[in-house]
This record gives sequence, C-alpha cells and structure tokens, in this order.
Amino acid sequence: MKKLLLGLMLMGTAISAQELYMPRNIKNAYSKGTRDVSGKPGKNYWQNKGVYDVNVKVDAKTKVVSGSETIQYSNNSPDELKVLAIRFVNNMTKPQSPRAGYASKESLTEGLTITSFSINGEKYNINSDDWGTVEAVKLTKAIASKSKTEIKIDWEYPLAKESGREGQIDPETFYVAYSFPRVSVYDDYNGWDMLAHNGRQEFYNDFNDYSFAISAPKNFVVWSTGDFLNPEEVLQPEYLKRFRESLKSDKIIHIANESEMKSGKVTKQNEWNVWKFKADNIVDFCFALSNHYVWDASSVQLKTKRASVQSAYKVGAKDFEQYTEWMRYNLKWFTDNWPGVEYPFPAMTAVQGYADMEYPMMINDTSIPYDLQDARLTADHEIAHTYFPFYMGINETRYAYMDEGWATTLEYLIGIDENGKEAADKFMKNFRVKRWINDASTEQDQPIITMSSQLSGAGYGNNAYVKSSLSYLALKDYLGDDLFKKALHHYMDNWNGKHPIPWDYFNSMNAGSGKNLNWFFNNWFYTNNYIDLKIASVMEQDKQLVLTVENVGGFAIPFDVVLTYEDGTTEKGHFTPAVWEKDQKLTNLNIPVKKKIKSINLDGGIFMDYTPGDNLKSMN
Repeated sequence: MKKLLLGLMLMGTAISAQELYMPRNIKNAYSKGTRDVSGKPGKNYWQNKGVYDVNVKVDAKTKVVSGSETIQYSNNSPDELKVLAIRFVNNMTKPQSPRAGYASKESLTEGLTITSFSINGEKYNINSDDWGTVEAVKLTKAIASKSKTEIKIDWEYPLAKESGREGQIDPETFYVAYSFPRVSVYDDYNGWDMLAHNGRQEFYNDFNDYSFAISAPKNFVVWSTGDFLNPEEVLQPEYLKRFRESLKSDKIIHIANESEMKSGKVTKQNEWNVWKFKADNIVDFCFALSNHYVWDASSVQLKTKRASVQSAYKVGAKDFEQYTEWMRYNLKWFTDNWPGVEYPFPAMTAVQGYADMEYPMMINDTSIPYDLQDARLTADHEIAHTYFPFYMGINETRYAYMDEGWATTLEYLIGIDENGKEAADKFMKNFRVKRWINDASTEQDQPIITMSSQLSGAGYGNNAYVKSSLSYLALKDYLGDDLFKKALHHYMDNWNGKHPIPWDYFNSMNAGSGKNLNWFFNNWFYTNNYIDLKIASVMEQDKQLVLTVENVGGFAIPFDVVLTYEDGTTEKGHFTPAVWEKDQKLTNLNIPVKKKIKSINLDGGIFMDYTPGDNLKSMN
C-alpha cells in the first residue's frame, strides 16, 4: 500500500487558552505554593517521610507473620499533627471490612493484631480488633511541624489461605505483601489519606527508607524488594557462588532447581535464617519465600549500572522458564526506548503467583503456559509500573489512570517491538478497547478526571486503563515522538520521587512541549466523549477531494483516510489530533487525488469507532 501525502487545510491552530477545572482543595494547594502552574513542585512543596527498621518472621507451620518495627517519621509539613493515621492494607481480609468484590472464605482472616504501640517512648493502649485498613490514632501530644517522631509497633497477622495480591501461593510458598503497619500519607492537598482500601483501587504511600530483617525457616529462600545485604550468611557456598555469578552475567544462571531446594543444600541449615534487605526512597516493600520454587537469575547492563533479574516459580512452568530473559529485555527496552528513563532500581524479581500485580522491584504473576505472548505482555505491563507509580509517586487510589494508563501504553509500545504492530494492535483492540467502545451504557463514558475511588466495575477499568492510555497515545501522535518524549521527561524530572496529581501532569506537559495543550486535556479528561467519527459529506473538484468529517463521539483522535480507487489500488494519509484543535466537532480535509475513487474509509486503528458503518463512503 502506497502512502500519499495528503493536503490538510486548517484555518490556523491558535486558540484561546482554556482553563482546566480544579477542585477547591487542589486550588488551595496552588495558592499555598506547594504546586506551581509551571508544572514543577511549588516553592513551598513538602512531603513527609519514614525511615523503617523492620524485623519480621514468617512461620511456615502456623502461617503467621509477626514483626516489630521502629519508624523515624519526619513531619516536613507546616502543620501540627494531632492524630497519626496508620494503614494496614491486609485488614481488607477481615470479614467485616468493606471490599469491592466477592471474597471466598479462604481469602478471609482475622486481620492485624497490634501487641505493642508507642510514640516517642509513650505507650498507647491500642485495640486493633475494630481497625479497618486505615485508622487514626489520637495523640496525647501533637507532632510538631518540622519535627521527627519515633514510632514503635509490634504486630502479627495470619496469611490468607487463598493467595491474591498476598497470601499462601501454596502451603510452602508465600507472597508477603503489605505486611507491616505504616504511617499513611499526609499530603498538601488532602491532609491525611483516610480512604479505606477495598481491593479495587491500588495504593498511595510515602517515599520511605526500608531496612528489613526477614526470619525464614530452614530451606526457605527469600526474594525481596531492595539490595540483598547478606547472601553469605544464608546461602551455602555453591549457591552463593551461583548467585554472585548471576549479578555479573548476561547468561541465565539456574541458581537452584526443585530437587536442590528440597534437598537442604541451598540455605544454611539453621532452624531460622535471617535474610536482610534494604531499599531507600521507595514507596513500598514486599517479599516472597518458598522451599521448592525454582530459582533462576541473570543481570543486564543498563546505562550506568548492572541490574539483577530473578525468577522464582514452580518447576515446569513453561512461561516462567523464560521470564528471566524476558525481564532482561524489559529493563533494557524501557531504559532505551519508552519512557526512555533508566530502570531506577538494582533488581527485578518475578514470582509465580496469582495476582498479576506490581510491587517495587517485584512482580507476582499468574502462569499462562499455553499462551506465551499473553504471559509476556502481562510481565511487560507489571514491570512498566516501575515508572508509574514507583518512580513517580502517583496517588493510585484517587487517580488510577496516572499509572495504569501509562503501564497500558508502555505494554502496547513494547508489544510492537516484541510482536509487530499488527499483533500489538490486535491485542490492544481485543483485550483493551473493544469492551469499552462496544458498550454504550452510561458508566462507560464518565470523564477520566473522575476520582477513581468513586468508580466501580467497567467504569473504573476503562478510565484507568483504556481511555487514559488512548489519551497518552493520541498526545504522542499529536506532538510527534521527539516532542512528546521531551515533554514526558520534563514531567518525570519534575516529579520523580514526589507525589504528582493530574494538574501537575497537565502543566508539566504544557511546559515541556512549549504548547498550551489545555484544549486537548479538556477534550480527553473532562468530557463524556467517546470515539465515533462520521463522513458527513464528500465533494470532488479540481482534482481535490473535499472531505468533511464529523466527530460525533467527541474525542480528539488521530485517524487515517484510506482511498480505494476504481483500479483496485489504495492510498492512505494520516491525520493527527491537530485537525480537532480549532473545532472539535467538524473538520474539512482537502485531499489531492489523481484517479477515480471507488470508496473512502476512516480508519482509527486502535482508536476503535463506535459506529464504523458511517466511516465508509462508496463513490459509485
């Protein structure tokens, strides 16, 4: 198919600047100078931080996780804190906790028991029986602005028998996530984050420093977020040698197979081994352990460092046998291409579980051995979350599209490289777009800017994943790859290690691109639009095709005009969202033609049309 350079007659692109709606609390943040219209953090920006020293023990027989932690909490805010909000996500497993979906009996537990709680040496009488996923502890002495506070907590909780984002993968394999009580976020636009976790929306945490000492039974290997500090204290010599070799090798090193794991050869033969890990300036920490999972590892050279990649899985899982090599590719591809920012952490580990879920430096994925392409795209998506929300501290609970939309976009872009554009487009359409665009019900077309915590079902999923991803890809098409990447890097440079909200993204992309994109953001984020183009009229005169396209659905999308001639040849031209900048309902296109036209078709590709029948016009 030849490509035809099509002429596009626009009456000019200059339009008056549009203001973007802001809720009153967001306006207050801007007026206080914690956020700035330049897109950068304001001159008065602040965020709080905890330094966590955690000792945790996993009893493989009782399935109980117990621990003690000391938190050095810095109140960097200008406010005096009269309560301390403590978050424990796994209390969602308590029968009385609110949740977004069905919970089986095997997924429920008694939840958190706090056995000791003190602040600056003062003991508090805490009854955690009635705690949900977040609880405000009333303080006897307020925490002063610009001060540090020492918090000590001892706790325990049972691992859920049915594994989801955490719990028992099998009777001797555990994914231990959200395992410790933490200080909830206190921020500049909402104060304490008191939104309960319900299992649908994801997470919002401070950038903290974590030191973990994990006590695991003999013969259990631990995989974790962070730097592995003491491999020589817990691994026997041959397996220590293999692990260290993997940190320098491009080859896949089989550190331990199933029989070696079961034989007692891998770990030191103490009744309990203490595995130590450390990670600084990161939003969460998790680990997994097993006494029979296969352990593969390798590493990959990035721009400034070598990163470890590891896989832990049940013997015979055909997809996970390839995960280590896939992850080597992932880290390198994301570094060099999109988003084009070096993978920021020292390691990435994949564990075979049931969650299809991301954590800092860890992913917990279902095995899909019968469809390796699907399995690989799952890994792509979860590893893409490295950047949003772990490099950028997104408030996923309120603004899920700020991370899920980007992970979906990066999954699509790396999928083009892995499988070709035709296959990537087909997957994007079938798995992402069709269920939204073919469902005309009201909840499908709520504005993306709607708080994610106020949405459910398909309305949540389509805003978080589908429409937001299409908005990012439409903007990429509008700006072109180079300018889009320049603007994206400006946003990421402004906000990595901090807490951006949608208006920080909008303002950063405006500043980074040197364009006022508010018309685009209004169109995609603040409307009930959907995708539906229509050929309104066609005229031919002086070897020009005058094509009027009506934007019935409203979204400013890119599309191709495909001309089929009487002699059977075809030509197409691409139009970016720029055609909608002046008038988002109607555009007139002047297209030079050389032969007699048989038909005209509007093709949006992955921007699937609700009524494709009126995109085709026969000229006979």
